[in-house]
Amino acid sequence: MKPTKKAAEMTVKELAAYIDQSVLKPEFTEEDVRKYIQEGVDFGCKTVCINPAWLDVAAEMTKGTDTHICVVCDFPFGLSTTESKVTQAEMYCKRGDIFELDVVANYGWIRSGRYDDVEKDIRAVCEVCHKYGTAVKVILETDALTPEQITEGAKAVVRAGADFVKSSTGFYTGGPCVGATTEVVQLMMDAAEGKAKVKGSGCIRTREHFLELIDMGIDRMGIGYKSTPVVLGLKK
Repeated sequence: MKPTKKAAEMTVKELAAYIDQSVLKPEFTEEDVRKYIQEGVDFGCKTVCINPAWLDVAAEMTKGTDTHICVVCDFPFGLSTTESKVTQAEMYCKRGDIFELDVVANYGWIRSGRYDDVEKDIRAVCEVCHKYGTAVKVILETDALTPEQITEGAKAVVRAGADFVKSSTGFYTGGPCVGATTEVVQLMMDAAEGKAKVKGSGCIRTREHFLELIDMGIDRMGIGYKSTPVVLGLKK
């Protein structure tokens, strides 16, 4: 959605509302997780994005704050069966404290042109999440896709009822990683046609890029814990 004012004129609080602070590295200790969740809360980020193993910690630390919990599902490959994805999603959402769930689309299917299967897979996840009032963001892993595949993959997940289309996991190793470029974000926006929101993630590390995406009309961004203070203008 196009903002009502230029990103450069926004307050830190307004800018932080665009951020899901990523706390996803698998090697993180509990001390690390607590540190970066607390930073996300202190910055006023919309959510902290965490692995399911840390849900209890996140619930404890975000309770009574303006920062919500975003949990990843079938992350980072998206290759579980639909039944497994649905079971995972139900386990998390029934807790009652999950604001959003970021699930990975089977991008091997997208690359194979199996868009109907992608749609069915994601629809099943959306149905269970929406039952609990949890919004769903679907990661396409755009670094693995052609522009046409990004467009058709985005259309499939929108048809499935996803609330957001998202670009990257941040863990892709199959080729160059460019993440949420302006070109990729525009492709997702055009494909979504306003029927779903757009989340950019991957390689958003400078304030200039962050502000540019807001001015384009992006709805949310996944920002690594090191980059959050940089894009907010609190650290160079």
